[in-house]
Amino acid sequence: MVKRIALYPGTFDPPTLGHIDIVVHAVKLVDHLVIGIANNAAKTPLFNLEERVAIMREEVAGLSGPGKATIEVMSFQGLLMEFAGEVGAQMVVRGLRAVSDFEYEFQMVGMNHAMKSDVETVFLMADPQHQAIASRLVKEIAVLGGDVSPFVSAHVAGLLQQRAKDLGVEK
Repeated sequence: MVKRIALYPGTFDPPTLGHIDIVVHAVKLVDHLVIGIANNAAKTPLFNLEERVAIMREEVAGLSGPGKATIEVMSFQGLLMEFAGEVGAQMVVRGLRAVSDFEYEFQMVGMNHAMKSDVETVFLMADPQHQAIASRLVKEIAVLGGDVSPFVSAHVAGLLQQRAKDLGVEK
């Protein structure tokens, strides 16, 4: 039997409840889920790559189990489709929040398909209460001293609060 392997890529800076909700849905569909933490030079992350990998491992630690996929968190750099080939993924999981996400993702699917046509892209929607959450906005709220607890786990909220303090923001 062929093992169904999916890749869920992103910068996850930080992982939000929306990201985790997508993982919860994805582990029901595949045998093995690789969460690929991207090292994207075009973005300025609040947490470095090693921190983001460690944070995501903590966040998904309890989401695997009987009847669900095994989960592996890895970092990667470079082209998504090359990484998908390296991990043996037959599909890429992407989360959608709004129509604007779809336009961007539609372009990416076309380019990714041109590079590696044997990898399918599967879109999952987060539950409605998580659909408006964006890491970029969560970081901005945290850095400005706001409460991010509705958007991230308590663990991530604490890390964001500490990072904001390190940057000189006091609540």
